[in-house]
Amino acid sequence: MTEPTYTITELAREFELTPRAIRYYEDQGLIAPDRAGVQRIYTRRDRTRLRLTLRGKRLGLSLAEIRELIDMYDTAPESSQLARLLEVLEHRRAKLAQQREDIEAVLGELDEFETQCRSLLSGKQIS
Repeated sequence: MTEPTYTITELAREFELTPRAIRYYEDQGLIAPDRAGVQRIYTRRDRTRLRLTLRGKRLGLSLAEIRELIDMYDTAPESSQLARLLEVLEHRRAKLAQQREDIEAVLGELDEFETQCRSLLSGKQIS
């Protein structure tokens, strides 16, 4: 029994991507389809790597981080891969927490400026 294969069109449809995006991930070393002439032939492994790439992107990981983690699957013990994933996730969480703090500060400033503008428009003095 042969392993299932996929065309770029099938993967694009399944993952709601453009073929160009899939080719980009290929250029970045995240997937490596076989070739039959000019046609790309994607294996189950490529499909899984693409799915993991998209999951990593949803988490906000860089393509370099995603590639490192996916490549570890082939070379490192699972515990090493999981330990590295935890490091990457902790870093991402810290970055998001800082962004949330920054957003809250900006929203506070916007509220203050909005209040001042409304006061000026209504003719009230601002102290």
